[in-house]
Amino acid sequence: MISKITASTIYSTLGNNSSLIPLGIKDVANSCGLTTASYIAGDKVEGKDRFIDEFGTQAIWLGGIPTYKYLLDKTIFKHAKLDPHFDVRLFKDKKILALAKQFAPSEEIKQSIVNASKKQHLFKTLTMAKFIASTALTALSYFGLTKFRHKYTENQITKDYFDNKKKVAESFGSREIPFSSKFSAVHSDKKNAQVSFTGGLQDFMFNPVKNLMIVDGVITGERLSHSRNPQDFMGYAIKEGSFWAFMYLAGPMIAKALEKHCEKTHNKSIDLDARVIENEDFKNAFKDGSLKTHLNAFKANQNISDAYLYKFAVNPENNENLIVKMAKESDIIPRLNISMFKKHPTIVDTRKYIDLDDLKGIGSKIEKLLNQYEKSGEDIDTFFKSVRKLKRASVIKNIGSCIGALGVLAPAVMLAVRYFGDNKAYQVKKDVEAKLDSQA
Repeated sequence: MISKITASTIYSTLGNNSSLIPLGIKDVANSCGLTTASYIAGDKVEGKDRFIDEFGTQAIWLGGIPTYKYLLDKTIFKHAKLDPHFDVRLFKDKKILALAKQFAPSEEIKQSIVNASKKQHLFKTLTMAKFIASTALTALSYFGLTKFRHKYTENQITKDYFDNKKKVAESFGSREIPFSSKFSAVHSDKKNAQVSFTGGLQDFMFNPVKNLMIVDGVITGERLSHSRNPQDFMGYAIKEGSFWAFMYLAGPMIAKALEKHCEKTHNKSIDLDARVIENEDFKNAFKDGSLKTHLNAFKANQNISDAYLYKFAVNPENNENLIVKMAKESDIIPRLNISMFKKHPTIVDTRKYIDLDDLKGIGSKIEKLLNQYEKSGEDIDTFFKSVRKLKRASVIKNIGSCIGALGVLAPAVMLAVRYFGDNKAYQVKKDVEAKLDSQA
């Protein structure tokens, strides 16, 4: 059963800097813009070349690492009889590892934790191997795509070259015309040209976005170092520069700036996950005053030790604690998948890692928002309506500005460089045709 899609899940996903979905949306905009720009600046051959490059890379970029990790899970981990869903970071604290076993939601999951604990060295080795192999295989897949694209484009240009040569020869009868004359006839005036040419290692291991950054680093290096000519290099320099700026760097910076602006201007914090801010139980806890009780219970365990806080988070007896519930809503406390698409609302998957700093952080953020509400003098409906409106607006502004930069601004800059530069024509085509001309 697929989980119900709501406004809170949409805004939460779009505002999550660790999610691949916002990256995919930005990349689609970027790919569409750049492909369109290539058709405008060059011709059909250049447009196809760019289409294969952009959308082929996108498929490898988003799907490569998850696919290879899945295959490695089904092979090397299965062969070793180890559960690939167990998070190796649980080995860092023996007390937390023991609690993960104690509060495992099923005997099967408990046994998988026990098995991993008995083979810690092997499990660590396989986890590192999976990270390296999936990243490297994804990069190699991109190299394969590049080889295919270059060959495909060259073959298309060669085919068009001989087709054009045949048509020109037929138009002049059977007489052989030096290609230089034919080429100049086709390319000499702009009107004819327009007609003819239309057209920290841990962070990187366990954060899917940062894992992709490694692949992107390889892709960027390959594109720049293997550019086919200066025009190709300049295009990739603009594309890769804007990609890194607005795909990875600008999003978190814009989010922080908007959060600070809202706090300074409206005295309202919007740094909580949208699913928390939109949650009616959360709002009602402000209204009936029960939130303070939940906060005090949470903070009491937080102040003892990390192990106590972890136990408080995973113990089913604390399922009704609002801080724990909101941490689950934010995916800080990982819940057990009961199907491919839906997670159980309360059951914690103790094979997964809980970042206790993030867990403490959500408690601090909730407490700050509570203090702001108490000082606002507003009724609960007015206060939450404002907070939700500010949160939604910040998410739209953030992703909208990045999409605009990647889908419109970057392609516009590439077009401007081509139109106002010395060489407007598609240089790859000119190079291949010049080579064929020399061989004629």
